[in-house]
Amino acid sequence: MRDFLLVAGLLAVPCSMSLNQYQPNPSVDSNDPRLLRLVQFFGDRDCPLKEAAADFLIAADQNHLDWRLLPSISMIESSGGKDFKNNNVFGWNSDRDSFPSVRLGIHFVASQLAKSKLYRGKNVEGKLLVYNPLPGYVARVKAVMHMLERDDRAVLAAD
Repeated sequence: MRDFLLVAGLLAVPCSMSLNQYQPNPSVDSNDPRLLRLVQFFGDRDCPLKEAAADFLIAADQNHLDWRLLPSISMIESSGGKDFKNNNVFGWNSDRDSFPSVRLGIHFVASQLAKSKLYRGKNVEGKLLVYNPLPGYVARVKAVMHMLERDDRAVLAAD
């Protein structure tokens, strides 16, 4: 029995190590208008992902993604973290995948959207069409992205 447990433990190490590479080290300036906007956006809707606003921005910046993309997908897929399982707030892989934490899930999905063969080199609409080809999905995500953009301009104008 001990031999089996040792082998099982060794097999689990590479998977957890590969997920840890997405753990963020950088931080976001607390005055970044995008951070203020995301916190306000999620807060106004009583979304648990308000606490992950900085992680969304870090993941987007590290992977050269539109900062609005990941939060918008999370709003469509899990109502901003209100309805999800296995730390998968994006419904990634048709909700079959699980992540050790929401933070690692954010960074993993961001990396996939930027670097995997399926998504690399595509614009936002192209990425979304691959992500979920159902009719109307792209429009729903882009509508949330536009809400974030409009409100972001209002926050900047108020400063």
